[in-house]
Amino acid sequence: MADKTPLLVVGDALLDRDLSGSADRLAPDAPVPVVAECAERVRPGGAALAAYLAARDGREVTLVAGMGDDAASRELRDLLEPWLTLIPLPLTEPLSEKTRVLAQDRPVVRLDRGGGHVGDATAAARAAVRDAPAVLVSDYGRGAADALRDVLAERPPLVWDPHPRGGPPVPGTRLVTPAEKEAHGFAPPDGGPPGTLRAAARNAAALVRAWRAAAVAVTLGSRGALLSYGEHPLLVPAPAAHHGDSCGAGDRFAATAAGLLADGALVGEAVEGAVAAASAFVAAGGAGAVPRPDARPTPTPPPDADDPHALAARVRAQHGTVVAAGGCFDLLHAGHVGLLQAARRLGDCLVVCVNSDASVRRRKGEGRPVNPLADRIRVLRALACVDAVAVFDEDTPERLLADLRPDVWVKGGDYAGAELPEAALLQEWGGQAVLLPYLDGRSSTALMARAAEGVR
Repeated sequence: MADKTPLLVVGDALLDRDLSGSADRLAPDAPVPVVAECAERVRPGGAALAAYLAARDGREVTLVAGMGDDAASRELRDLLEPWLTLIPLPLTEPLSEKTRVLAQDRPVVRLDRGGGHVGDATAAARAAVRDAPAVLVSDYGRGAADALRDVLAERPPLVWDPHPRGGPPVPGTRLVTPAEKEAHGFAPPDGGPPGTLRAAARNAAALVRAWRAAAVAVTLGSRGALLSYGEHPLLVPAPAAHHGDSCGAGDRFAATAAGLLADGALVGEAVEGAVAAASAFVAAGGAGAVPRPDARPTPTPPPDADDPHALAARVRAQHGTVVAAGGCFDLLHAGHVGLLQAARRLGDCLVVCVNSDASVRRRKGEGRPVNPLADRIRVLRALACVDAVAVFDEDTPERLLADLRPDVWVKGGDYAGAELPEAALLQEWGGQAVLLPYLDGRSSTALMARAAEGVR
C-alpha cells in the first residue's frame, strides 16, 4: 500500500444480494420461471463496491456513506470493516438493499427494499473530505454527495460518478464518468439520437461546459469510453468485447480511474486504465464474481499484461496444444503475420518468444532494433493470432523454451537446410520443432534497405 495514494470515497452504500439457481420449468399457477437450488451471495454495492474494489487493489481506503443500525447496514459493515475505514452518515430509513434472482446466470427479477437517505453530514465526514489526498464521489442519488456538497466544492474531487437522481458534480471536478444513457439524460436535448458516437461526443462536450468539469468520460459498455475536454473527443476502445454480467462495471471504472489519477496519471492514461479494468471485470463475471471479503487479495497485473507461463499451464491442463514461435519481429511485415497465423492454427494457443533489444543488437548489429522492445511487444499483442508474448535476452531461446515446454516450436522457412538448435531440446518433453513456409522476399532487412534507397 505504501506506493499508492490513499483514497476517500464519498457516496451511497448499498447491500447487493444475488440468488443464483437454474430454471427449467414454469410455475403451475403462473407463467413465470421456477428458479430452483438458489445459492445466495452477498456483496457491497454502490459506493461501497467502488470503495471495496479500490481496497482490494491494495489501496488505503476510507468510505463516507450512509449507514444505520438496521440488519442490512450491519451486514454491510461486516463485509467492509476488514478492508477499509468507514465513516458513517445517518440514514433516515434502513439501508437500500437490492436482490437479484438469476437463472443460468441471467437476471430474472430484481427486488428492492430499504429507502435510506442521508440527510445531514457529520463533523467527522467533513473533516475527512478536507484532509483527504484524493476523493472519489460515487453518487447513487441517496443524499451523501449533496450533504457534503459545500465541503466537496472547496476541494473538487478527482472523479465524480453521477446518478440521474443525484445532483450535478461540483465545478472543478477533474473527471466525471456518466454512462451513455445517463449522459444523454443529463445533456441538453440537442445531442441527437442516443446510441451513436456522435451523440456521445456532443453530450460529453455539453456536459464539460455545463458542469464546469475538466473532463467527462462517457462509458460505452463493450465499446470502451469517450473522453472529452470540451471538443475533439478521444475514443478509448475496450481491449476486448465481453458480453457477460456488466453489473458493477461502472464502479470498477470509477475506482480505477480515481486511483490512477491519485497516483499521478494523466486523465487520458487514467481512462485507458479504467476501460481495461472494467473490461476485465466484466470478462471475469462482473459484480457476481467479486471476491468474498474473506478471500485473500491477489495482485492485479497491468490490464494489458499477459502471462505466457500461466497460459501454457492452463492450456496443458485442458489437454490442449501449446505452440511457440520466435524471432526479433523488428519491422513486422506480411511474412511475419503469415507465419504467426499459420503457427496459431497448429494448436490451442500461440506464445511468441521475442528477442530483447540487447539480443537483437548482438545478432543484427548496431542500429538494430529499429523498434524498441515495448513497441514490438505491443504490435505483436495486437495480432488476433497471438495469445501471449515472452521475452528472452540470450541469443537463442532455449532457456525460455525449457520453462514454457511448448508442444510445437515454429520457425520460418528461411531456416530450411539449417540446423535448429531448439529441435533437440523439444524432444526432451515430446515436443516437435517445425518449419513453416515464409513469404518470399519479405524481411526486415529488405524493408530497411528499400527505405534507405527511397531516402537517397
